Amino acid sequence: MSNSGMFGASGSGDTSGFGGLIRAVQSPGSSERPYGGYFDEVADELERAFPEFRDAIEKVVVDRGELTLHIKRDRLVDVARKLRDTETLRFEMCMGVNGVHYPEDKGRELHAVYPLLSLTHNRRIRLEVSIPESDPHIPSLVEVWGGNNWHERETWDMFGIIFDGHPGLTRILMPDDWPGHPQRKDYPLGGIAVEYKGATIPDPSNRRSYR
Repeated sequence: MSNSGMFGASGSGDTSGFGGLIRAVQSPGSSERPYGGYFDEVADELERAFPEFRDAIEKVVVDRGELTLHIKRDRLVDVARKLRDTETLRFEMCMGVNGVHYPEDKGRELHAVYPLLSLTHNRRIRLEVSIPESDPHIPSLVEVWGGNNWHERETWDMFGIIFDGHPGLTRILMPDDWPGHPQRKDYPLGGIAVEYKGATIPDPSNRRSYR
């Protein structure tokens, strides 16, 4: 990995961000068995519980001591339910969803990453889904892990990933009428005019939809 500008600055010493950050990122490829530790057991148990495992998984990656299952978006909810409900897996908690934007990864520019925790077995894994900017839809996991509600709203707000089936997918950090998604890499770093003159705020019961 190579860096120049910002925190990897050389020469000017600029750390403002306006000098630009250039980072060459290489995503790790598929890992081969054995994965090590409890990772093999998790994969084996998921295969037993979910016969369509190989069709649902794009690749399995073990990197920096972490297991990540790359899931096809149309099978995300099925895999999530098996991970939560299977006695030998029991990933009762999803710690949220993190958005990532890789503009150079054509056809897979937007990634959603889900860290999972099994309290029963004291294990951690991650799920990852990759989608194109031109079709930024992923099924919501709120019906599987209710705590993902606000996390999915934040990921929509910051990255523009649309979580289909979410009970009330509205902005959570930015104003409702804010243009764009500020954590995408093509979002301007500054110079955005903000105007609040004459703004009105409707009653909460009228401006948002909740269940």
